[in-house]
Amino acid sequence: MTSGALQDLFLSTLVRKAGGNRRRWRLVLGDMKVYAVATHPHCNWSVTPTGSAAENDIVERIADDLRVTHPIVSHG
Repeated sequence: MTSGALQDLFLSTLVRKAGGNRRRWRLVLGDMKVYAVATHPHCNWSVTPTGSAAENDIVERIADDLRVTHPIVSHG
């Protein structure tokens, strides 16, 4: 999976589980960082949400779920 596809999945999941719109969640989610698999073999991506405490909480919970199913992504 590419980082762009994971971000789309992330946004769809946020809208479905928390409501709101993709534009707001895209702003909260920010950029997805992708690291080298050599240095991050278990999960090579991260997000740093910049929303309210409640928004950041839901982003982190969904990130935990997505790390289980999509731990490694490629740039793109």
